[in-house]
Amino acid sequence: DYPVPEGFRPAAIQGDFIVFNGPLFGRVVDGRLQLGFRVEPRHTNPLGICHGGMLATFVDMLVPCAAMYTPGRERRFLPTISLQVDYLGASALGAWVQGEGEVLRTTRNLLFAQGLITADGTPVLRVSGIFKMGVVIGDGTDRDPLGLHGRVDG
Repeated sequence: DYPVPEGFRPAAIQGDFIVFNGPLFGRVVDGRLQLGFRVEPRHTNPLGICHGGMLATFVDMLVPCAAMYTPGRERRFLPTISLQVDYLGASALGAWVQGEGEVLRTTRNLLFAQGLITADGTPVLRVSGIFKMGVVIGDGTDRDPLGLHGRVDG
């Protein structure tokens, strides 16, 4: 059993890849999305630590999801153009991996963002990315696209 920290709820993220590789959990604190997951045996590499590919997958979801929770931002599909991942440390089996993303700038066609990821509170990964401003999802106004039930802590 892998418990999650208080306030986190299962994130309703569509697509078989994330469903298979998750689960991911989210909460909103002070208007910012926090996304996380518990490192399970299936997430590990042969050394028993979280596989870098799992961390890259996580941040590839984190940054666009964080953008969708940014107040005043229209909900859009944000395909990845470029993702820079800096691995700062290991995430052990059983660790709680958590991150926040931040939109730095947008243009008509692009979104530039960054994020910091921790494992049990220790920085393990830094990410920056460029995302295409894709199609509007629904009417673009969904304020809780991950179905976190509007739960706000902090």
